[in-house]
Amino acid sequence: MNTLLISTSSFDIDNNPPLQQLLQKGLRIITNPHRRKLTEDEIIELLKDGSIGIIAGIEPLTERVLQSAPNLKVISRCGAGLDSVDLTAARNHGIAVLNTPEAPAQAVAELTLGFVLCLLREISTIDQAVRKGEWPRTQGRLLAAQTVGIIGLGHIGRRVARLCQAFEATVIAHDPHADQVPEGVTLLPLEQLMTSADIITLHLPYSPSTHHLLNAQTFAAMKPNTIIINAARGGLVDEKALADALKSGKVSAAALDVFEHEPYQGSLLELNNVIVTSHIGSLARESRQRMEIEAAENLLQGLIKAGAIQ
Repeated sequence: MNTLLISTSSFDIDNNPPLQQLLQKGLRIITNPHRRKLTEDEIIELLKDGSIGIIAGIEPLTERVLQSAPNLKVISRCGAGLDSVDLTAARNHGIAVLNTPEAPAQAVAELTLGFVLCLLREISTIDQAVRKGEWPRTQGRLLAAQTVGIIGLGHIGRRVARLCQAFEATVIAHDPHADQVPEGVTLLPLEQLMTSADIITLHLPYSPSTHHLLNAQTFAAMKPNTIIINAARGGLVDEKALADALKSGKVSAAALDVFEHEPYQGSLLELNNVIVTSHIGSLARESRQRMEIEAAENLLQGLIKAGAIQ
């Protein structure tokens, strides 16, 4: 019997019409028993029954993984980024790779805006103080008075730009590949954005060329009291250098939803001027449902196109 692997840590199978169509065609579904990001060895083990398709999370789908799965025809990413997939290896093995770039975009953009507002007004810090019996009269900052620097103007970055403009913030951006730039957004070289922005938010894929894009050197060049947001990919920020910059006050605050190694257990947890969340960017109910249905539809159509099912 042909099998399908759903490697994301959670997935609503029952309320997914395309997935139900696949079940009706006699396919069997294997799910992620670990309920977290899988390792290479774990994916290989789950694919050993000869899966013809996978609805993938952010686990590493490397040459080694793909070579171990000779029956695999389609990888359908439940999400936008494809940096976890060895696209060259997939092409060499004749595996189609599909994604859902629009579905999670609004959820990640809104989380980013939530981070920005929370840090500017120090909401989390004040909440904790009040719970301890204190009554701080902390003076925060207005988003309308800030220059927001967006690195990456894809589906998510463009939405973040529009949300910030709605709050009357000045928006600058860097993206050498941008084909759509929202009205009123000024494109700048990366170095100029780093030295001009009050808030820097990342919305680009991870690759060797973007590894530790924000590091000790770039933190040193930033304006005093800069805020850093990363709801894109772990590895874009040198987390140790960020912790040092937060401790020294060079960076005033940060919010991270993604980390190089997850679950995150590093030194940022010791700081009260940083918000850390558990990779929840796309986990808004409406966006997640759309993303799962689109991923399943992509898988269904991909398997039909590949001739794996009728």
